[in-house]
Amino acid sequence: MAVDQSLVGRDFPPTRPYRVTEEKVREFATAAGPGWEAGDPIPATFPIVLAFEAMNSFLADVGVELSRIVHGEQRFAYSRPLAPGDLLTATLSVASLRQIGGNDIIGTVSTIADESGAPVCTTTATLVHRGEGQ
Repeated sequence: MAVDQSLVGRDFPPTRPYRVTEEKVREFATAAGPGWEAGDPIPATFPIVLAFEAMNSFLADVGVELSRIVHGEQRFAYSRPLAPGDLLTATLSVASLRQIGGNDIIGTVSTIADESGAPVCTTTATLVHRGEGQ
């Protein structure tokens, strides 16, 4: 079943607040590559932690199984660098939706904001929702 076109433009509730800690950054950086030490810049892809939580909530809300999703593209645009101690939330919006070859191509934007509500990073993703039997 195709994803409903009426989702375009819809904002989903923000994720629960997430505290950026040196321990969480170190765990992420070690899993993704050579590691991280205090004082180093936080890896540019770290906000995926929040964006993925927002995406999972969105998929559950609209009834799409994660096992049918292929991650097509991810981009990050920063308003300011992340820092240990930041308390962040992610709010996902559906930016676009089209059907190609029985698959849904879903464009999402997740705005990562600090506790004052100021944007820190915006992530955009393209998700391919595979059609039945694909």
